Amino acid sequence: MGTGVGAARRRRGTAAGLFGAALLVAGTVLTSGGAYAQPSPGPGGHSTEHGEGDGRGDGRDGRDGGKGGRGKGDGKSRPGDTPATRPGEQPATSGTAAGSTPTGTGSTGPTGSAPAPGGGARPAPAPGAVLAIVEAGGSAAAPTAQGLQQALAAVVADKSLGTVTFAVADAADGQLLYGSGENTPATPASTTKLATAIAALSLIPGDTRLTTRVVRGADPGTITLVGGGDPTLTALPADQVQIGGQAADADTAPASLDALARQTAAALKAAGTTTVKLDYDLSMYAGNPQHKNHDGQNIALVVPLMVDEAKVDPKSRDDAPARVADPAGKAAEVFAALLKAQGVTVDGTARPAAAPAAAAAPVLGRVDSPTVARLVERMLTTSDNQIGEAMARQAALAAGQPASFEGAATAVTQELAKLGVPMAGVSLNDGSGLHPGNAVPPAVLVRLLALAASDQHPTLRPVLTGLPIAGFTGTLGKRYGTGSGAADAAGLIRAKTGTLSGVNTLAGTVVDADGRLLAFAVMTRTTAAADTARAAMDRIAARLATCGCH
Repeated sequence: MGTGVGAARRRRGTAAGLFGAALLVAGTVLTSGGAYAQPSPGPGGHSTEHGEGDGRGDGRDGRDGGKGGRGKGDGKSRPGDTPATRPGEQPATSGTAAGSTPTGTGSTGPTGSAPAPGGGARPAPAPGAVLAIVEAGGSAAAPTAQGLQQALAAVVADKSLGTVTFAVADAADGQLLYGSGENTPATPASTTKLATAIAALSLIPGDTRLTTRVVRGADPGTITLVGGGDPTLTALPADQVQIGGQAADADTAPASLDALARQTAAALKAAGTTTVKLDYDLSMYAGNPQHKNHDGQNIALVVPLMVDEAKVDPKSRDDAPARVADPAGKAAEVFAALLKAQGVTVDGTARPAAAPAAAAAPVLGRVDSPTVARLVERMLTTSDNQIGEAMARQAALAAGQPASFEGAATAVTQELAKLGVPMAGVSLNDGSGLHPGNAVPPAVLVRLLALAASDQHPTLRPVLTGLPIAGFTGTLGKRYGTGSGAADAAGLIRAKTGTLSGVNTLAGTVVDADGRLLAFAVMTRTTAAADTARAAMDRIAARLATCGCH
């Protein structure tokens, strides 16, 4: 290597180091959802990602007028909100939320940070930092296949990776730069959520909110709680709601079941009613609600009505929290208790509705989830299975498919094909990645990430801003630390993790030494301990961050 070339590379490295430092201090904004811990593999040997030990945290059609489903809400109700109507009036129909965060921008969620080497806390990089790179593009030349081969040869040969396939692409145009077995289908685990996220954001406006309603029932004296597919609906008081150990802000806070009860009770009492029968409508979803790998911990039954993601203890931060056996029945039971606290008695036990609620049924109350864009970010940051299955079903409804595991897989597959994603070898069976029969080649994962970075698809940006940040947030919160061999890449890598028994995956974006944004995917099947395999994958991504690879 000539001295001129060497000096140029050293200058590029210095510039990249300064850029990395800027990322680390760019702000204390945490991608929506905060830093969560991910449950360990349950008895069935699979994991939600909550088991990666990468942080600790909480373990979550029709447009307007559809079956209690998606509405562009006029604001999310919170505990203590005043009823949405005056006595005797019906709540206003929804419209675009005033002040809602525009799709394609990073959220301004709760502050989160990782421990600094000397104690205290480091601020997490702001979502705007990675978006600035995406919008500006890379001025330096893209890495070459030969340069990447030389840079990665040692780290991809790590025996703890077992069978490893990978792909590296230029995020600016999606061009594949280098790979090994890049077109070979492999088990994606929770990197499946990248496919779910891309399809959902492509099919559904990012400012859409999921609506939970209460309407007059078909039988006299009956009211119906209509599930709208929002697993993050909470029964907790506002001052007890946390996301990643931090108080939720207005952009990320879940809809409140208590606020819904207050609205409903006010409307009923205004009409002179203080005793009702209660049923609940689950007609939004179709098919078997039980996931193939259901274990009552990593995922609950997938139904359109639940509170606090069906956790037995709503405030639990266990790796794999116990889930209630009947999420919808439990939600109705909690709702009845909240009504009673407002002076309305529910006669008997709530039961499933005999038929779907009528479209014209008078609305007694409604609450709206965070936007789909924010839910997608939380799903990716925390690798949330319950949100993953909910987003897949919303994609199915938008595509005119049944809201079932099968319909959701069909909708996601078809939408990705429409977006130009090569689907040879792709097999999807769920939206969360818990299904061991899912198959995706590494080249497809980097193509999905490049789509999210494309200037032709700005509505897909929440996929980038939702990716966990190495060493700071979500499932990467406790990786890329001292002794990992990848610590220098903390803050420079954003990636979706994936874990099933014997399977570890990592797919995301990395800023190389020239300041160019690359997309990468590493997929392994190994008998090595999960932590060992993950560290080896982290070193691959870290190597990309430290070279121009020309």
